[in-house]
Amino acid sequence: MTSDAKDLAVLHGIASLATRAPDSASAQHRILAAVMAAFGADSGSLALLSPETGGLEICAQQGLQPDVGTFPLKPGQGVTGWVALHGEPLLVPEVAHEPRYIAARPGVRCEMAAPLLADGHTLGVVNLDADRPGAFTAADLARLAHYAAEAGAVLHRLWQHEQLRAHSRQLATLVELGHALVTQLAPEELLSTLAQSGRALFNARLCLLHDYDATARTLRLHAWSAGGDQAAAGPGVQPQAVPADLSLLATAIRAGRATGFQHIDGPGYREAADLPRDLALCSALAVPLVIDGAPAGVLSVFHDRPHRFSDDEKRLITALASFAAGALQNARLYARVFRTEEVLRKSETLTTLGLLSAEIAHEIRNPLLVIKLLHGTLGTDFPPEDPRRRDLQVITEKIDQLEGLAARVLTLGRAPAALHSSWTLAEILDDTFVLLRAKLAQANVELHYPAPAPGLRVVANKGQLQQVILNLALNSLHAMPQGGRLSVTCAREATAQGRVVLVDLADTGTGIPESIRARIFESFLSGRGDGTGLGLAIAARIMKDHRGALAILRTGPHGTTMRLTLPLASG
Repeated sequence: MTSDAKDLAVLHGIASLATRAPDSASAQHRILAAVMAAFGADSGSLALLSPETGGLEICAQQGLQPDVGTFPLKPGQGVTGWVALHGEPLLVPEVAHEPRYIAARPGVRCEMAAPLLADGHTLGVVNLDADRPGAFTAADLARLAHYAAEAGAVLHRLWQHEQLRAHSRQLATLVELGHALVTQLAPEELLSTLAQSGRALFNARLCLLHDYDATARTLRLHAWSAGGDQAAAGPGVQPQAVPADLSLLATAIRAGRATGFQHIDGPGYREAADLPRDLALCSALAVPLVIDGAPAGVLSVFHDRPHRFSDDEKRLITALASFAAGALQNARLYARVFRTEEVLRKSETLTTLGLLSAEIAHEIRNPLLVIKLLHGTLGTDFPPEDPRRRDLQVITEKIDQLEGLAARVLTLGRAPAALHSSWTLAEILDDTFVLLRAKLAQANVELHYPAPAPGLRVVANKGQLQQVILNLALNSLHAMPQGGRLSVTCAREATAQGRVVLVDLADTGTGIPESIRARIFESFLSGRGDGTGLGLAIAARIMKDHRGALAILRTGPHGTTMRLTLPLASG
């Protein structure tokens, strides 16, 4: 085979790695092997410039001691460093006469090196050694420079492909995580999802999420996700709280930013009480979780190979930690919302009991009034010594007592005017929809709510009006089991009775059944098997107590619109 044919074969072999090599690390070893075979070199190395340290780090080598690449070589240092600094190939026929030469192994007599180039930038250096002086010629150096230029372009393309794949995987993970943050409201599920997302984002062997107790200054493992054999074995972290002073991961809290550890398998690290007892783990990246300006935990990922974390990876884990902190905040908020919802349900039950009592008292008071009137017209002028005279006095007292009891029950059944105060409509609606946010997310219902005009003010019992709106909104959610849209609009209107505000709640549900549509505001009438039939009846009565009204504006198979009418506050 001619020299040109050999060159073409080597160049073709290097160029084909852009599509045949599984990854850039494998391509680096194959490139070095092909170049060494082309020149019959006794040893060689392929070193790349680190974007973080700026030094040359050996990524592939043959014929050298295994520990030859444990220290980075600065640009300008040695023959390899000179080539990296100037971006030009260099031939040293006899290393004994070259003051820049740094011995990588004994017995080397001749050396040549060429830069790996891509888009005019030096990515690294390929270096070849021979054990006899003058083993390489100027023609060999030109060929090596040609090979190195092609190798640099191939590695650059492979890195771009790997970045695209990584970004695609990260984007898919972030989309899944965003969906989980909306649909999962239980804190344990959220934290477990975050740990799984952290491991997937960084293609890591392990991801841990620790809680931080600022008072006790301790870390405790809360959630984790592992891959490979570790998935079944567990993270190997003690479940007890670890003092921050004995914790390696707490370094991120003390630093207040993402912190990387390249060699946690080395001395001085294994003593940390919060590190997993997995000897395969080599590198770690930790970031604090900050809620309301205070550290609340630590998110960390672990690799089973030495890894220097880039600034992009640190920014990514910081963003993930922000997701985690937001999820924890939301989970706590949702827990408070659910507790508030339970209180509202109990309040509705008490209101129902009060209204039922008022109805009963009202029905009792009328017969009592008749009894009292008839009793007063009876001939009851018994002599003083007649025992029936005392019996009639007792009957009269008990009738008065029952009448007073009925009056008190009726008074309790109405909202005292003292509980009414002036509120903007926005205040009432905004606070109500904060309570509904979790329910809307669970039901996959989109809320369309343009803010009402700032001048719309009503005199009302805020809690009772919120109860009305919550009742209507929850009815709408039940009518949209597959999700839908809830629109809330407000408008001002002048009527013969004065200025009023109209609040319309429109859903895209299945509508109110025609069989109960005309009697929808009656007590104990419900279109749901689990309903009490009191919600709308209570809501209508509350609106009446506020000198307003509740009505069905429209309903059908494509949705229902309920309208609240409230008088605007004067002035």
